Amino acid sequence: MIDVDGVTCRYGDGPRDGAEVTAVDDVSLAISDGEFLVIAGANGSGKTTLVRTFNGLSTPYSGAVAVNGTRVEDDLVAARTAIGMVFQDPRDQLVAATVGADVAFGPENLGLSHDEIDRRVAAALDAVNMTGREDDRIASLSGGERERVAIAGALAMEPDHLVLDEPFTGLDEPARRSVVERLRALHRGGTSVVVVTHDLRDVLGMADRVVGLADGRIAVDDAPEAALATLPKLNVRVPEGARGDGAVDS
Repeated sequence: MIDVDGVTCRYGDGPRDGAEVTAVDDVSLAISDGEFLVIAGANGSGKTTLVRTFNGLSTPYSGAVAVNGTRVEDDLVAARTAIGMVFQDPRDQLVAATVGADVAFGPENLGLSHDEIDRRVAAALDAVNMTGREDDRIASLSGGERERVAIAGALAMEPDHLVLDEPFTGLDEPARRSVVERLRALHRGGTSVVVVTHDLRDVLGMADRVVGLADGRIAVDDAPEAALATLPKLNVRVPEGARGDGAVDS
């Protein structure tokens, strides 16, 4: 479980010169094991900053985040093992020259045996339909393939929670479908999935709950159908046929 308790994140040179900006403003949120949560909002609403507090990539100005009952600052390794993070641009997390080496990077840093690393890499690549491509060079991959490798790298850590920041940006339609099906399968298998997005077209049907952010605060936290009435006001794109009364046309 991920527990966010009164988290505020501020950036800038400090309050004394008036340059400080509040990116996340007193947010409390609980994400249950196995839940599929969508965190939606316009650019600059605080979505990315919020999820980066889940594993200590951003440190709150105030408040606290706990993962599986342990405060993040008390055990960063445990938080980063429990939460797999996929960034908006996969280039921000691809660290090796080949697909296999990149997916193996995280498990290697856990000090696992070679056999266990090989097992995790094979399972993760199979999960994103890239079996047998361990020797492919990262530089030769398409944007969609790089996104899938980034997801595989997160899956190889066998996290309790998978957090993806705008995972569909720049993907063509086949790649989008592949990522959607993989997220659907992970959710069915019991992994918590958190998707950060400004566009709900690919994920609304999978979501258990939608949290909408505006100016760093929670503007809506509800079931997808109920949240639809508010989301367009937050500059969030909803699927065609979704109506402001929370219904979806057939």
